[in-house]
Amino acid sequence: MELYEAIAKRRIVRDFKDEDVPLATVEKIIGAGLKAPTHDHLRNWEFVVLHGKEEKERTLQYVASGIGPTLEILKKTLTDGTPQQKMYAAAMPRQYTMLFNAPYVILPFFKATPGVMKPDSVSSLNPLSSIWCVVENIFLAATAEGLACSMRIPVGSEGPNAARAVGAPDDYMLPCYIGLGVPADGAPEIEQIEYTAKQKMHFGKW
Repeated sequence: MELYEAIAKRRIVRDFKDEDVPLATVEKIIGAGLKAPTHDHLRNWEFVVLHGKEEKERTLQYVASGIGPTLEILKKTLTDGTPQQKMYAAAMPRQYTMLFNAPYVILPFFKATPGVMKPDSVSSLNPLSSIWCVVENIFLAATAEGLACSMRIPVGSEGPNAARAVGAPDDYMLPCYIGLGVPADGAPEIEQIEYTAKQKMHFGKW
């Protein structure tokens, strides 16, 4: 698939077919993640790959416990009928199933510096910005392979709990969970607010 086509087709998918993905393809997609730019040239990234039911249940239990409170908050804060509200209405009830039902769940970890969550300089954020380049490469590579990804960002103690469940070192952080699989036929496509580059470009000043 051509690059611009992959960018255009790249979407979060929350419903997957009950169809396995070859491990070689998973390795190829993670390999694309490892091609991302890194601030320190060390590529201090590691990936825990979950495939079996028990593996996913053990790690994703912390996702299931946090869905209810989040739904209540969203009901009170989002305006009905907007694209944002429609997206959350479709996404939040699937926060567990969109990972558990995916053939693979990829947990990307990055080695965190002491100030990454309370930055006191631009360089403090370098490890965090680098891992998101990794994640986007994974999404684009999955799209190019005819696959799709779901994603959840852990909140509160969920990330550290999931990290401990898989035995990650204390100085590595989990920015998100990635579900990987074949998108289900008829998976909901949420309305997108589209802009052209011309609408967002400012020359010389805002």
